[in-house]
Amino acid sequence: MSSIKPEDVHKVISKHMLPDVMGLVCDLKKSQGMYIYDSKNRVNYLDLFSFFATSPVGMNHPKMTTKEFKEKLGYVAVNKPSNSDVYTVEMAEFVETFSRIGIPEELPNLFLISGGALAVENALKTAFDWKVRKNFEKGLKEEKGHKIIHFKQAFHGRTGYTLSMTNTFDPRKTKYFPKFNWPRIINPKITFPINDENLKKVQELEQQSIDQINEVIEKEGDDIAGIIIEPIQGEGGDNHFRREFFQELRKIADENDILLIFDEVQTGVGLTGKMWAYEHFEVAPDIMAFGKKTQVCGILCSNRIKKVKNNVFEEASRINSTWGGNLVDMVRFQKYLEIIDEENLIENAEKMGNYFLNKLNNLQDNFKEKISNIRGRGLMIAFDLPTTEKRDQIRKKLYENKVLSLPCGSNSIRFRPPLIIEEKHIDEAINILHKSLKEILSD
Repeated sequence: MSSIKPEDVHKVISKHMLPDVMGLVCDLKKSQGMYIYDSKNRVNYLDLFSFFATSPVGMNHPKMTTKEFKEKLGYVAVNKPSNSDVYTVEMAEFVETFSRIGIPEELPNLFLISGGALAVENALKTAFDWKVRKNFEKGLKEEKGHKIIHFKQAFHGRTGYTLSMTNTFDPRKTKYFPKFNWPRIINPKITFPINDENLKKVQELEQQSIDQINEVIEKEGDDIAGIIIEPIQGEGGDNHFRREFFQELRKIADENDILLIFDEVQTGVGLTGKMWAYEHFEVAPDIMAFGKKTQVCGILCSNRIKKVKNNVFEEASRINSTWGGNLVDMVRFQKYLEIIDEENLIENAEKMGNYFLNKLNNLQDNFKEKISNIRGRGLMIAFDLPTTEKRDQIRKKLYENKVLSLPCGSNSIRFRPPLIIEEKHIDEAINILHKSLKEILSD
């Protein structure tokens, strides 16, 4: 039994760490399904947060807590092999399950690492290596291919290369850290609902974006290794893009020896009603970064990578890490995949997402011009409030009313529930949201 009481948790940790966290203390045993139990205040919170979109099957799913699975997870956790050097049966079982359920046919090449930002880092390194070699093959004598086209309001991480691309509402994430001056392009995000006015607006933005990309390529095409984009920008504001825009990006990449990179760290593993969000748009990337719900992180790549000799999937140690991902994470994600497959949770995400959006749109009728831009794919859902201040007040009120949510952009609230959510949980969330909006926006 622990000698630390729940009410002392924040005090103990804050002696050495910045306590930039929620006030609750998560009870890992008592939390169940869609509810996180706060052992400090002895209350349940409805989980529309899922540990920043990382928990696909909720808390203590029955299939995660069987004696057999806990024994497997336990013995795997006793030792930590360097997966880059030594393979195990358990790793092979994970890769086989991932291949069967989650790896798209068009992205057969796999690299594993710990951390979503490091997944993106290695996506970029793969692109740099490919482009430089491609340039040498066509006769260039100097090393070129070191820049990445990215978009405004993108979030790709907080590590070395990724800092040069992350540019969301909160400047604290990147300021004062050295960055590369890589091409940053306007993001042609959709404003909802998609009426004639909003459609015309987004089409104009798309043309501006494409024109900017073409201008960059015309000036420094040999130095552009990749175009990276989140299929839906999460941290930047839950910004959606049209299929036609992704098709244009695919065309540009194909015509200019550039790799198209999708950052699916947040959008992947069923959240949008597809295993991977790009499947909605019928446009496949050359490289896809994954993380969060996958527990272990990494990249999946198309065979376009192999069109240059000695690419990173052929030459040892070009991309690598000691652990090559965490074996415990692999075992956990393997079980998640099995549950997602057995319980049709991706289909559930699509169905419940539609239900949630309908409820939000109905709720909007009670708050004309005060909540807007309701949007979502599957369970990746958000809406706007008039100001940052109002957004923060609503989130605080939701927390007081025992619902966990997330901010995004300058004035949006986003929901990231586990894939197991049911109509009753959405009804509960909508009732509490209605109450919270009424308390804050009634003036």
